[in-house]
Amino acid sequence: MKNIKNNRKKGFTLVETIIGVSIFLLISLLISSFARDIFSLNYVLQGNLNAEIDSRHVVKIIVTELREAGPSALGAYAIASATPSNLIFYSDVDNDGIREKVRYFISGSSLKRGVVAPTGSPLVYDDTTEKLSTIISGFVSSSTLPLFQYHSSSYAGTSSPLTIPVDISSIRLVKVTVIIDKDPNRSPISIITTSQVSVRNLKDNL
Repeated sequence: MKNIKNNRKKGFTLVETIIGVSIFLLISLLISSFARDIFSLNYVLQGNLNAEIDSRHVVKIIVTELREAGPSALGAYAIASATPSNLIFYSDVDNDGIREKVRYFISGSSLKRGVVAPTGSPLVYDDTTEKLSTIISGFVSSSTLPLFQYHSSSYAGTSSPLTIPVDISSIRLVKVTVIIDKDPNRSPISIITTSQVSVRNLKDNL
């Protein structure tokens, strides 16, 4: 009888087993939830970082090319067309000494770039030879923060942009705003990058 009683004392009761398993499951659930939160936070931070890097890179490209805009190889005005979502200008983007026709425009949720190199003798800009590329996806169009805003030589940092349609001969400075949201249904939130550029070959009193 003593051995039986001792064996019972050394074992676990059903209640003790259930409590032990419950505690183990609770701890496992807490660890799993913590790991999931860490993963989600890392995803958000990495997404924000990537979107910011992408948007800054795109803005830098546009600003660099636009700053060097000038008359075409045929003598056309430096800026061919200017709207809030579309800008066409001439700039030597491949450093060959001849300005290409460059077009930036919004297509759906993408920001695209088209380049037409002049060919032939005499030189001609043939739009059918335009080379298109998507420079960023997840682009967010905004009526309050359009891709392009245009200013005249009187711009002092706070004045309103030129009204649409824009008189391209009045443009001296262009403000570029890129908004990116790779997945509108999830974090991270939209990343906004903006810069402004004075077109050197059009400068007067800026």
